[in-house]
Amino acid sequence: MKSNAVIAIHGGAGTILRASMAPEVETQYLDALSGILAAGQRILSEGGSALDAVEEAVRLLEDCPLFNAGHGAVFTSAGTHELDASIMDGRTLEAGAVCCVTRVRNPVLAARRVLEQSEHVLFTGEGAEAFAAAQGLEFVDSSYFHTDARYRQWQLARGEARAMLDHDGATLEAKAAANASADSLPHEPIDPNRKFGTVGAVALDAHGHVAAATSTGGITNKQVGRVGDAPLIGAGCYADDATCAVSTTGSGEMFMRMVAAYDVAAQMKYRGVSLSEAATNVVMEQLPRIDGRGGLIAVDAQGNVVLPFNTEGMYRGYARVGEAPVASIYA
Repeated sequence: MKSNAVIAIHGGAGTILRASMAPEVETQYLDALSGILAAGQRILSEGGSALDAVEEAVRLLEDCPLFNAGHGAVFTSAGTHELDASIMDGRTLEAGAVCCVTRVRNPVLAARRVLEQSEHVLFTGEGAEAFAAAQGLEFVDSSYFHTDARYRQWQLARGEARAMLDHDGATLEAKAAANASADSLPHEPIDPNRKFGTVGAVALDAHGHVAAATSTGGITNKQVGRVGDAPLIGAGCYADDATCAVSTTGSGEMFMRMVAAYDVAAQMKYRGVSLSEAATNVVMEQLPRIDGRGGLIAVDAQGNVVLPFNTEGMYRGYARVGEAPVASIYA
């Protein structure tokens, strides 16, 4: 039994400026991150698996309206919600994922059931919901995913006739509320096209096994049927005991094109580099080649944790068993 069990989580990356965030809002985010880390840490401290820990952490992130997953999911161009999630077990390389679900309360729970109860890896749309229903998972009315803040962001995005990455809509909302131009808001907490709202978790348990999970509501005003990197194994989520566990957050299409999560593991395996060197290379060198913005969290079998990002901030944190959780927002 190892004593370096640890969990890390993220809740989105982007241009997040300390001078622009109200103290009470900052406290809300930090408290939410710390509470969720503590829940995952508790599972690990009791000898639970990394898979259980990341599932629970992401479930709680999905239930928190501050983040773009589950209850806080953004709206599609049709005014609906389409949710994606994935989970992977580094011990067996088994994985499960769902995408474009509209009524499953916690997509990460459906992804876990796919991993455990299906010969397949990824279900989509009605097929995913039929599978989740057969597994007895909780379904909700679409109104459950509605939050007033996300609705206002969607209305503003529709007015601009474009899709926006998660909380980009909050920038427009702030401008509209103040009836001001961009020039009069020099310290916007969230910069247009520079806020990415996936959530995720990675963990190492006391038995030396790693796991990862990722979930998202996508991008505001996205075209119906659009799928990003979050439910794609190797792009938004990857775990292998031999290397590491990774969950990403960023411009999904770019992370897909770079197969970003797997690239971290592959560099460790084939180049023989450390977790830190591999993750830094992917985030700071590979992704920027195609204007990929965002970050990732990763942990290896030795308990090393990295949380690199190439934006001004990322909602993130980690908690080692026996130590107080550490939550951060800014660079």
